[in-house]
Order: sequence, then structure tokens, then C-alpha cells
Amino acid sequence: MAQRFGGKFSPGHDGKTGGRSGDPSARPRVDPVGARANLMFVPAAVVLFASLNSGAAELAVGAVSAAVLALSAWLLRGGLRAEAAYAERKVARCPGIPRKLFSSTLAGLGIALAAYPSDGVTAAALYGIVTAGLHIAAFGIDPFRDKGMEGIDTFQQDRVARTVREAETLLTQMSDAISRARDRRLEERVAQFQATVRTMLRTLEDDPRDLSAARRYTGVYLMGARDATIRFADLYSRSQDAAARADYLALLDDLDQNFSAKTQKLLENDQGALDIEIGVLRDRLEREGVHLPPSPTREDQ
Repeated sequence: MAQRFGGKFSPGHDGKTGGRSGDPSARPRVDPVGARANLMFVPAAVVLFASLNSGAAELAVGAVSAAVLALSAWLLRGGLRAEAAYAERKVARCPGIPRKLFSSTLAGLGIALAAYPSDGVTAAALYGIVTAGLHIAAFGIDPFRDKGMEGIDTFQQDRVARTVREAETLLTQMSDAISRARDRRLEERVAQFQATVRTMLRTLEDDPRDLSAARRYTGVYLMGARDATIRFADLYSRSQDAAARADYLALLDDLDQNFSAKTQKLLENDQGALDIEIGVLRDRLEREGVHLPPSPTREDQ
């Protein structure tokens, strides 16, 4: 069934259900896998088709070469996504599997296998080395160092990562459920709420110590929102009940405000903890005879 698309200036838009332009998390995300990465599947197809008219041995080598090149392209896609997720977070562990490095190695191996039947071992090895080098030059290598992890308990970081995965699963289930309602504006409103939730999740990733204070939101409240969305979508897809739609939108408004307020509270707590640490440090320096100018207050700033 076709869907009706609308925007700020579309007929029937009430200005309440669109994404918030000022919220970076509400903006569309660009897939880090671009055309260059997708084109890396082309050599696999070329090698396979070029081997079809060869003998049995060359066909077998060509098929293996094509499979290796296809695996290289697939690993590259995963490596680019992992690198993008690493780059957008202030606190992140390096990817557990160096997919881009493995992809470069397999690309060189695949080209070497393709060149071996006609050019011999030496030329094939040279082709493979050059291919791997060009692959690294084009796509780079994986991050190999954790970022922003100094002073953070790895156990807490693992708990946050598990919480984020569970929350993302609930958000995905919400999207799947609301799509059954066949209402574009409802889908946009759910997406706006999901952006608010993801802002909280990013805040927790930046400081895992806030997890205990937000666990009720990422667990009980988010699960309730998922269950309410499923029940509403099942009802609305059958009856198109306007009252149920209004009640569901009101629920999303309340949840959105509560999650936003909690996220702001977490940020304020972080600022308060920083102010305390700065005050303790200034007192210690004063006792050591180091006199500092008074720090400006927030009102002065």
C-alpha cells in the first residue's frame, strides 16, 4: 500500500508530529557504506564470469577467487559501519574484529588467486600486495585504541552496552508495530520519540555511571511504550479509532517529555559532579599555597 508523505508545509500538517530540526539525533542518519564500498562486489562478479569459459581447474580457482573477493567486500561494509559507530561516540571500545584490515588482506588474496593461472606465482603475489595496499589507502584501517575509556570501569561499560542493545531492540519492535497502523504521521511521531530515547542512550554511553539512575527508563518505561505501541497498532489497523489515536499520541508526548527531562537531569548531575571536583582541587591547591583567581559562575558565563 502506498504511503502518504508530508512535511512542514504539506496539507494537514499540524506542526506537532515532525522531527525536531534542532535535535541532531532526530536528523536522518547517512549509511557509512557508500558507493565505493558497494562497488567492491564488482570484481568478484567479473572474476567469476571471466572464468566460465576456462577449463575446470581455472574455473575452480576463479570461483574461489570470486568468493574471497565477495567476502572481502562484505567485511568492508561491516568495518565501515563499526568505524562510524566508534567515531560518533565520545566513549567507545575499538572494534573487536579488524574487519577493514581483514577485508584488505582478502582483497589482495582474491586478486592473487585470479591472476595465478595466467601469470604465475610471482606476478600473482605482486598483484595481491598492490591490491591490498590500494585497498588500505582507499578505505583505511580499523581503530585499534579505545576512546575516552580512561577512569571508566569496563564492567560498567559492558552493562551500558548490553542496556543499549536491549533498548535498541525495543525501539525496533516499536517501529515494526507502528508500521502496521499505516499512518505516516504516527510513524514520524514514534521516530521523534525514538530520537529522544537515543539521546539518553548516548548520554549513558558517555558516562556509564548514570546507568543506575536511568535503568527504569531504559527498561520498564521503554518496554511499556513498546507494549502500548503493539496494542495500539493492532487496534488502529482494524478500527481506525480516532480517540485511540489521540490517546496514543498523548502517551508519546508524556513519555517524550519524561525522557527529555531525565536526560537533562543526567547532564546536570554530570555538571554538578564536575563542579565538586573542581572545587576540591582548588581547595587543595590553596592549601599548597597556589592561589587561583575565582572561577566564574554559570550566571557570569
